[in-house]
Amino acid sequence: MNEEKRRAYFEMVENNIKEYGFHITYVLEEKDCTPFGYSTGLYKNFGIPEAFVSGLPNGLTNTLINNYAQIFKNKKVPLNEKLSDLIDRFPTYIIAVKNDVLSKKILTSFRFYEDKEFESVQIIFPDLAGKFPEESGYDYDQEIFGSLL
Repeated sequence: MNEEKRRAYFEMVENNIKEYGFHITYVLEEKDCTPFGYSTGLYKNFGIPEAFVSGLPNGLTNTLINNYAQIFKNKKVPLNEKLSDLIDRFPTYIIAVKNDVLSKKILTSFRFYEDKEFESVQIIFPDLAGKFPEESGYDYDQEIFGSLL
């Protein structure tokens, strides 16, 4: 990304955070890279951890993160509980994730927060058979950065 595009991107991020309270970054699938998306600004503006989603298309990733923001802003986020209200298509879990394991993924968030502390969670979804990671027979390309247990 050249310097002009980089500047325009970070200006868009700042504008989204000012207008909506957060920004969602989506990284497309590449060879040896599962697609993912994440929020920036939720921790600062709504007091909830930044959200990370791995392995879903852009539309579903955005829906999950937007719903997460709307449902939990300024509330306690339930961790490691099966949730049926984050999206109407499938249940989810929200798990705590340490930022250092996401250090090569959530670059915009690290830039935004600079040296300030922030928290992150990952939204986990089932495979096409309804099985979650750590269940026998789970089969989906979703990178997991925490534990459901």
